[in-house]
Amino acid sequence: MFLISYEYNDRQDWGLAVPDKRLVFSSKVIFGKNAPDTLLEYIEEGREAELTAAYAEQGINIDEVKFLAPIPKPVRNIFCVGKNYLDHIIEIAEHENSDKKALEHPAFFTKATNTAIGAFDSIPSHTGITEQVDYEAELAVVIGKKGVNIPVENAMDYVFGYTILNDVTARELQENHLQWLKGKSLDGFCPMGPWIVTRDEISEPVELNISSKVNGEVRQKSNTHHMIFDIPTLISILSQGMTLEPGDILATGTPSGVGKGFKPPRYLKKGDVVRVEIEKIGYIENVVK
Repeated sequence: MFLISYEYNDRQDWGLAVPDKRLVFSSKVIFGKNAPDTLLEYIEEGREAELTAAYAEQGINIDEVKFLAPIPKPVRNIFCVGKNYLDHIIEIAEHENSDKKALEHPAFFTKATNTAIGAFDSIPSHTGITEQVDYEAELAVVIGKKGVNIPVENAMDYVFGYTILNDVTARELQENHLQWLKGKSLDGFCPMGPWIVTRDEISEPVELNISSKVNGEVRQKSNTHHMIFDIPTLISILSQGMTLEPGDILATGTPSGVGKGFKPPRYLKKGDVVRVEIEKIGYIENVVK
């Protein structure tokens, strides 16, 4: 399923998207009168969809809805992994300490919840606060059930689905404050979506083409099988001694081609259009304002 949070006729809702038919079906149509109020609540409940008889007749044209982040108001900070593609470690090696520990242990950090915006919303440039806004194309995993100390062999059982995420970063803030939270957490610095694709739609191991473009120019192009730490390993390590909750979001790292990696660096500027695309999920596209 392609599950979406959206706004239609000034009302926020969630439901099922059918991309090939360009339709969205509301939660009440798809899941019945007792549908959870939000997609997050549906994930937390862990129940299957209950299709109603009206399913086929009550779709909304997908072009008429405003896409929200799949989980518009994350309960907890968004978990992220830095330096999870070897080519990205190499491209930033002269800027950061990227020693062998990056190959031995995942570098976890978080983005604050205020960063979450929709798949086609504008990215704030925060002029006067940062002049080094960068993009990072990432596959994000949405956790489906509560777990702690999860064994690697069971980790995929805790995956609800996948979405696309742009880990937008203020590079000089990332460097100035040493710990990455500030540079990663400016308002609007985490476009996500356009929906959550449930785990059953994507075969395992998860090997998906991933790319980013700026104004139509390909900047990043890779495949998730190049990740140093795969999804089961990341979930297992992150959960050691720390309980994961339904609706938690885990961004799995970015490949080479970020603006910081060019010589000279090629940071985003107002008016730039950033598109992140992942095979079998779709794309998000955001203008820097």
